[in-house]
Amino acid sequence: MKSILRVALNGTPEQFQRLRELQIAFSEVCNAIAPVVQSTRCWNRVALHHLVYRNMRERFPALGSQMICNAVYSVCRTARLVLQHPKSPWNVNKLAGAPLPLLRFAPSAPVYFDRHTLSLKDNVLSLFTLDGRMRLTLTLAPTDAARFHRQKLFEVVLMATPKGYELIFHFTGIDAAGEAQKVPGKAVMPDYVVVVPPEPMPLPATVAVAAPYDESSQRATG
Repeated sequence: MKSILRVALNGTPEQFQRLRELQIAFSEVCNAIAPVVQSTRCWNRVALHHLVYRNMRERFPALGSQMICNAVYSVCRTARLVLQHPKSPWNVNKLAGAPLPLLRFAPSAPVYFDRHTLSLKDNVLSLFTLDGRMRLTLTLAPTDAARFHRQKLFEVVLMATPKGYELIFHFTGIDAAGEAQKVPGKAVMPDYVVVVPPEPMPLPATVAVAAPYDESSQRATG
């Protein structure tokens, strides 16, 4: 049994527009948080939450408290991938002490939901938008519907597709053999994030720049 379930959403153009507005707003919050990661070198979820939460709530009141928390999660998750993945050119273990790059989230970046911002009951999906809760009918195969009772749902992601939107449900639980399932990690950088290299460090004002070497001035005198 797979650990990921993808479900295409059947919505009206108006409903998809509401999801698009939410997606744009979510990426804007992520882009407001990312410079804090760069300047403080902090991408621990709890620590970063304490650094940015109050300011983000004031700057983006329409997004609500829980979506701000989810944006912090999104930034931390992406920072771990960019700054700690063994194959990343920005792996901090390979560039010890070097300035961090800046993460820039595209408007197509995914939106992360949790049990406070999304619920599913009797095939009716209720999810947060900037204009209040939106409800959609979600038709699931019996085997997929059973997974919500059998396995633990730990992450829900909204992604745009050429035809609209889909939800990606990430599960962890017990498979048919009775063993705990593990979700495989990503092996490539996400295409919705641009990694902006850090600007060169300026020389301190007290450091003098050496003059060009003049061989004639170094001749010995007899």
